Amino acid sequence: MRDKFIYFATIIALLFYTSCREEEYIILSEDESIEAAIEPNANPYGFYLLNEGNMGSNKATLDFMNFTTGVYTHNIYAEQNPNVVKELGDVGNDSKIYDNKLWLVINASHKVEVVDAKTAIRIGQIDIPNCRYIVFDGNFAYVSSYVTTIIGDVNAQEGAIFKIDIKSLEITGEVKVGRQPEEMVIKGGYLYVANSGGYNSDNYDNTVSVIRLSSFTQIEKKEVAINLHRMRLDKNGKIWVLSRGDYYTMPPQLFRLETNSNGSIKRVEATNLQCSNFDICNDKIYMYNAPYKGNAISNNITYSVADIETATIIDDNFIKDGTEKLIKVPYTIKINPETKEVFICDAKNYVSSGTITCYSPEGVKRWSVFTGDIPSTITFIYK
Repeated sequence: MRDKFIYFATIIALLFYTSCREEEYIILSEDESIEAAIEPNANPYGFYLLNEGNMGSNKATLDFMNFTTGVYTHNIYAEQNPNVVKELGDVGNDSKIYDNKLWLVINASHKVEVVDAKTAIRIGQIDIPNCRYIVFDGNFAYVSSYVTTIIGDVNAQEGAIFKIDIKSLEITGEVKVGRQPEEMVIKGGYLYVANSGGYNSDNYDNTVSVIRLSSFTQIEKKEVAINLHRMRLDKNGKIWVLSRGDYYTMPPQLFRLETNSNGSIKRVEATNLQCSNFDICNDKIYMYNAPYKGNAISNNITYSVADIETATIIDDNFIKDGTEKLIKVPYTIKINPETKEVFICDAKNYVSSGTITCYSPEGVKRWSVFTGDIPSTITFIYK
């Protein structure tokens, strides 16, 4: 074990950070062994978990789970990048691996942090105002941005999609879309953007923007539903988009979009599926529904599975051992595409450590571990 090394390294690090970073509180990396998570031949062999951290607290952190060793490492970014002032930043909103790099969208710090996917050592950053989500195609990354300030402005300007060269990390283009754009998917040379208008609850945006990537221009803005957020592409080429509703009288709802060969949206289908978040694996939609009534989350939280063909519920509770009662505020759901294990992140009270729990395909809890504050995005890494 490296306990003694960690002890002395910690003392030295604390002295160093105290002099260089004044009185900022530094959370050093810690390793935690989870025997039930060990899969020596696993591929993906692990995942990164980006923790948002409460806004304004500068507590976004990055954890790493290694399935081959069963070791969960807390706050790996700080350990690997001791000279980065303020560490990862404020509000970790999205993460993805592409071109052997891990791309971290840090919303309230107005930047995309780029690190080596295998070591988490910093490569560089791209400054983008109020950035939200990231997708990739060819030699470019595309980042959605509210553009306007973090503090909500009901008269906020239109949002934008920024185009980034993945080699130089330079911004090479920008196109206007709807207000407060969120998640995106790419299909057949076109980028689809969920516009929320979330800063104005009296006048939400209700559109999906379509961008032709070859010319990087918006070719359509299609009305779908208010306050759009999540987006996923299924194996049949259909686009699923989640409307968050208005948190009062209009519940969240999933919509299914069909597209034409020219990229335009041919059909908008309102399903009867209500959820707060979802993930798609093969022919199934895994989702949880934790509806809000104003500022309060409902106690009637459900965990269900739907069929992508029929858009109907085929399992009204995929957690079979009763441990869903331990989850206070479900915040993220992710399916391991190889093992079909289900991961649920719990934000708890939003200001202290959350948890991530792994469920077997049969719906039985395999393991759980504490995370950073507000565990947000799971990104699998492959051999």
